[in-house]
Amino acid sequence: MEEMKVTKFPEGFLWGSASAAYQIEGGWREDGKGITNWDQFVRIPGKTYKATTGDVAVDHYHRYKEDIALMAEMGLKTYRFSVSWARIYPEGRGEVNPKGIEFYENIIDECLKYGIEPMVTIYHWDLPQALVDLYGGWESEEIIEDYVNYAKTLFKAYGSKVKYWITFNEQNIFTSLGWLTAQHPPGKFDDQKTFYQVNHHVFMAHAKAVLAYREMGGTGKIGASFAYTPSYALDCKPENVMSKHDYDELKNFWWMDVYAYGRYPKAAMNYLRKKGFAPVVTKDDQKILKAAAAEINFMGVNYYQSCVCEYNPMDGVTPYGTMNTTGVKGSAQVLGVPGIYKNPANPYLMTTDWDWSIDPVGLRYCCREITSRYDLPIIISENGLGAFDKKTEDHKIHDEYRIDYLREHLKELGKAIEEGCEVLAYCTWSFTDLLSWLNGYQKRYGFVYVDREEEEGATLDRYKKDSFYWYQDVIKQDGENLFNIINN
Repeated sequence: MEEMKVTKFPEGFLWGSASAAYQIEGGWREDGKGITNWDQFVRIPGKTYKATTGDVAVDHYHRYKEDIALMAEMGLKTYRFSVSWARIYPEGRGEVNPKGIEFYENIIDECLKYGIEPMVTIYHWDLPQALVDLYGGWESEEIIEDYVNYAKTLFKAYGSKVKYWITFNEQNIFTSLGWLTAQHPPGKFDDQKTFYQVNHHVFMAHAKAVLAYREMGGTGKIGASFAYTPSYALDCKPENVMSKHDYDELKNFWWMDVYAYGRYPKAAMNYLRKKGFAPVVTKDDQKILKAAAAEINFMGVNYYQSCVCEYNPMDGVTPYGTMNTTGVKGSAQVLGVPGIYKNPANPYLMTTDWDWSIDPVGLRYCCREITSRYDLPIIISENGLGAFDKKTEDHKIHDEYRIDYLREHLKELGKAIEEGCEVLAYCTWSFTDLLSWLNGYQKRYGFVYVDREEEEGATLDRYKKDSFYWYQDVIKQDGENLFNIINN
């Protein structure tokens, strides 16, 4: 499109930041909370960087007032956080834990006190271990009703105060790493048949929760957040262009089409049937998925990187290899599916220390694709840079690299809005530093530096980084300062 002049973001735009319960809360056994799959998984030797856990994390459970006061100082318009299912239902079902209900009510009220819109993620990967022990967790369709019951409990408790609901965070990631690469719970490798059936169970839980929200009179906005990695064909060679198309069907549209249309993409489904991996989907399931698709209000997007697609011969690279969880640049391997695609590095893009491509234009691409394909509003539910941040002796953190990253992504997001994309919110990942799942605490994302490393026992004191003041100014000006240099 012809370059459009962008001056600022729309009135009422939700400038936000995000977190997840397991990564920030700590208090893993306090006030009646049950054990989660992650509480158990991180205790398996070799699963996380330097055996880090979320037992204490950054102690948001005890410091939420301090953290939300910092959000208010920054000027955040929305705070996206997740609820720990095991804090509400310690056994995943049965008796509600009133202390859990109270904790999240306190967070919501603290946000509202400062005029910050709470955006609640119902499920961000931490599953009550009791349900895994009882029937295998997401492997059993029995979990669908337990999840819906849990979601309905949240709708009833907080529905009058919360206007934005995200049913699942990155369904494509927690299922892939859980059943294909064994890097997340339950730690299964190359179990493709179960992987696709698990995803169908998650889709059904999402759909039934969306319908339950509407049946309970919910008038807020509800949808799911998808980890979207847009793809570029390596070149105009037809087999490489088709590899991009196949990648999108299997890695992107398989999820987004179900959220938005209530159906699976046909080519991908036919491929999986031939391989014997296709999920069992009943006619009733199809009706429920379509009904829920008509009720969602947005597509949530977690955007970190794009990828390149090239045809992968039958004797080519496999989907399994080394993932960079240490920050040693260049240690990740090229992966792909034999006979379909592989994802070589993009020579035109820089990468992070964790080998993620840095592609601001890819965020604009995401928004344009979603707008054209689904005609849905968009919430950018995560976008951010994980880096090795260093605190100086006078407690300063000069993270100009994070400022550059966010600035360039926001400029492209502004262009997408000018081109017709309806973007409701932008949430950075993350507000404070936190436990980066497999990567430990050394991979820092926040505007607020938390004084801790992999070992326990640090002060956990909070320090504002340079990026804190920069984003504060962006919010104050509704992004106008992002475009002054461009437009002058």
